[in-house]
Amino acid sequence: QVQLVESGGGLVQAGGSLRLSCAASGGGFTKQAMGWWRQAPGKEREFVAAVSWRRSITYYDYEDSVKGRFTLSRDSAQNTVYLQMNSLRPEDTGVYHCAQSRTGWTSRASDDYEMWGQGTQVSVSA
Repeated sequence: QVQLVESGGGLVQAGGSLRLSCAASGGGFTKQAMGWWRQAPGKEREFVAAVSWRRSITYYDYEDSVKGRFTLSRDSAQNTVYLQMNSLRPEDTGVYHCAQSRTGWTSRASDDYEMWGQGTQVSVSA
């Protein structure tokens, strides 16, 4: 069974960068879309970004507040999806989870994701 393991979180100052990794063990990414979600203390989990691959075309979906700052990428050989986060803001603080969708399409609905990693903490100081 595929397991997702996130890494790369940490504490940075506002304006800094981090690159999160989501590694799939026990199997590779197949045709399902992959997403990143985050949860700040006392808040609901929220969608950050998602990526899907269909017929050699890559589709991206970014939440408005991260557009232009966050970038998704994939290393198929390493079975890893990355989230490059630049120009970080204090409001980006939270636990970041990667998730594998049930389908091949990007989605902003958490119910569409069937497998979740345990998360990695991102803290951005002002």
